[in-house]
Amino acid sequence: MPIVNIGLWAGRDKETKKKLIKKVTDAVCATVGCPPEKVIVVIDDIPKDNWGEGGEQAK
Repeated sequence: MPIVNIGLWAGRDKETKKKLIKKVTDAVCATVGCPPEKVIVVIDDIPKDNWGEGGEQAK
């Protein structure tokens, strides 16, 4: 059972996340040859102030 974790800055709408889940599921199924019902996609909405890169907090 493939599990895909995706970290995104918070703020995307429900429809955008729905599309992302569908496309990621399709890609996993095409690549590893499993049925869609076996794919789990987890989206972590992360506030920008909880995200840093290169030693700096995201803006």
